[in-house]
Amino acid sequence: MSAGFAILASALAMTAIVGVRYLIVSGAFAWATRAKAPGLYAGLDRQMRREIGWSLASAAIYGVPAGVVAWGWQNLGWTRIYTDAHAHSPWWIPVSVLLYLFAHDTWFYWSHRWMHRPAVFRRIHAVHHASRPPTAWAAMSFHPWEALTGAFVIPLLVFLIPIHVGALGVVLTVMTVMGVANHMGWEMFPRFMWDGPLGAWLITASHHQRHHEAYACNYGLYFRFWDRLCGTDRGIGDFAEAHARAARRVSGGAADAASGDSGRRAA
Repeated sequence: MSAGFAILASALAMTAIVGVRYLIVSGAFAWATRAKAPGLYAGLDRQMRREIGWSLASAAIYGVPAGVVAWGWQNLGWTRIYTDAHAHSPWWIPVSVLLYLFAHDTWFYWSHRWMHRPAVFRRIHAVHHASRPPTAWAAMSFHPWEALTGAFVIPLLVFLIPIHVGALGVVLTVMTVMGVANHMGWEMFPRFMWDGPLGAWLITASHHQRHHEAYACNYGLYFRFWDRLCGTDRGIGDFAEAHARAARRVSGGAADAASGDSGRRAA
């Protein structure tokens, strides 16, 4: 097999992996939302189809660089990913996970804040904020240019910071779960993680909800460090209004259906 064909196959395989991972995780959280908050996504079918379409396009953009780097690691020894747990001190494994998350969070904060500049927002980031309210399917609902700003972060970090392959799996799992959970419209974590000393530094759905309410605040992904340092932290959001809007959509749909039935009976 030629190197070019092998690289293409790796890129396509990674695209499929990212896409299937998105469908499984977002689908699981959407199902959990139906059980936890029935009716929360009522009337949003068209929006959710749009979110899935944008997200699957983003999966290809994320998958291509990841696939190229994966091929280079396996065949040419690229990157600083290692498989021998004894290659570094045991303490390095949790430290490397934190370094990756902090580096990713730093890039996300500043690129996200840049995308809220009016001209950039209109052309690029408005795709993501078109989800009102966002759902579990919105985690990767990005304009292609926005997807590109995030697609190269982890592939670049593996060339800079040594990380065990298992620890990299932890990073990718956290990235996937938090991306979905932060958009699903309700809080799955216990209160101490979002409304207490620990919650003062961690980002969960409660914190990101405020971003989708007010826009010009709460730009972080995992940690509130940059928001707090730069004065853009506006605390946690309120799910009550989103849930009230969902109830109004449900009642409005029921009223429309009843009106239609009355009209048909009258005819």
